Amino acid sequence: MDAAEFRKRGKEMVDYVADYLEKIEKRQVFPDVEPGYLRPLIADCAPQDPESFEDVFKDIEKIIMPGVTHWHSPYFFAYFPAASSFPALLADMLCGGIGCVGFSWAASPACTELETVMLDWLGKMINLPEEFLAGKDGQGGGVIQGSASEATLIALLAARTKTIRQVQSERPELTEAEIMGRLVAYASDQAHSSVERAALIGAVKIKNVPSDDTFTVCGSALKKVLEEDKAAGLIPFFFCATLGTTSCCSFDKLLELGPICNKENIWMHIDAAYAGSAFICPEFRHLLNGVEFADSFNFNPHKWLLVNFDCSAMWVKKRSDLIGAFKLEPLYLQHHHQESGNFIIKWDYYYYFHWQIPLGRRFRSLKLWFVLRMYGVKGLQEHIRKHIRLSHQFEHLVLQDKRFEICAEVVLGLVCFRLKGSNGLNEALLKSINDAKKIHLVPCHLREKFVLRFAICSRTVESTHIKFAWQHISQLATDLLKTWEQNHH
Repeated sequence: MDAAEFRKRGKEMVDYVADYLEKIEKRQVFPDVEPGYLRPLIADCAPQDPESFEDVFKDIEKIIMPGVTHWHSPYFFAYFPAASSFPALLADMLCGGIGCVGFSWAASPACTELETVMLDWLGKMINLPEEFLAGKDGQGGGVIQGSASEATLIALLAARTKTIRQVQSERPELTEAEIMGRLVAYASDQAHSSVERAALIGAVKIKNVPSDDTFTVCGSALKKVLEEDKAAGLIPFFFCATLGTTSCCSFDKLLELGPICNKENIWMHIDAAYAGSAFICPEFRHLLNGVEFADSFNFNPHKWLLVNFDCSAMWVKKRSDLIGAFKLEPLYLQHHHQESGNFIIKWDYYYYFHWQIPLGRRFRSLKLWFVLRMYGVKGLQEHIRKHIRLSHQFEHLVLQDKRFEICAEVVLGLVCFRLKGSNGLNEALLKSINDAKKIHLVPCHLREKFVLRFAICSRTVESTHIKFAWQHISQLATDLLKTWEQNHH
């Protein structure tokens, strides 16, 4: 394909994507395929001779689309939102076109510098304390990671290195292995599974801190676990607080937890993967109060801020903690600007490969730059507020039906609900909803209860879609309850 054909095909592809998104609600939200559907539809091995673009393009509708779950459909209410917008898609095209691998300043100055500035913009939008910003002379700063799971792992590894060095300086008789064996990380019993995974990769113990009846961790619960573990000779070093848990969007009590972590010299990381976007609205910013005690903080603009995947924003108070944990510099990655002594100190955030697991990185800040400029803070606030209004509309509909109950406080765009009755009944309801394929939901467990999650996801979802979803759920519940009572008496 030469540049001339690329121009032609590029325009066709843009039209195809625009049509796909514009008409997405006509497509069935969840596919009608069985596992293994795709293999029989394509050849056993790659073609020896080139095929035409037409041949490839034809196969999108024939082979790919039948197996796509349409995350951007206004009938998709599963998981959490996956952000997308036309400005972000255009920026992603440009990112692919430039195709730089921006691990350091020299590898692509614009790629590095724009990221630093965009993370400062975003930090100011959510009113992050000054220490988290790079600014002109700050010691903190932000970085774009691939996902919140990655951010948690990076924070945990940095905390581990920092603690090992600290303990070694106080107790030189202990080996690194002995210290590692005593380290303990903590998170809520409602925290995302990625926190446990980070501890697994980091080869450290992790303990769940029990949450209360609002699925929140408070200071007294953390204190109790810490006292027990310190008495047993263990070394607490890391606590992951969650703002907006995956199951029910509950919020750990930062104002109680933060001072404890600071006093005990425990790294506090805040995972606000979904909820963080809402903090751009002044009326939800109080949910972030206590962030001033944290060492690192993360949320995903790629969930709820109209920037498509992947774009996970992470800030640290002291970037030297991160760089100190990951710094290795072979000669081929060094650069002549480094010779001037001040460069290392002042521009260390220009070496983003010390802030992350991979060496290479894409020009992801372009997406943020396009979206923040073309929506403006006000446009993004309106997007968040609309989703939250729609979740309260759904909550209101559920509360009017005596057969149902709401299982957790509705704070942002997630409603946890269920039929009053057994778990089996609710499992059957969810199955009938997802079998009908008119809307798509996923469940969670809250204590012993099997609960249905209704998350407001699509950029294009409207009040009519919420009403449709509720009428559909309500009708399926009516049908189910008739047969259920006959079969279970």
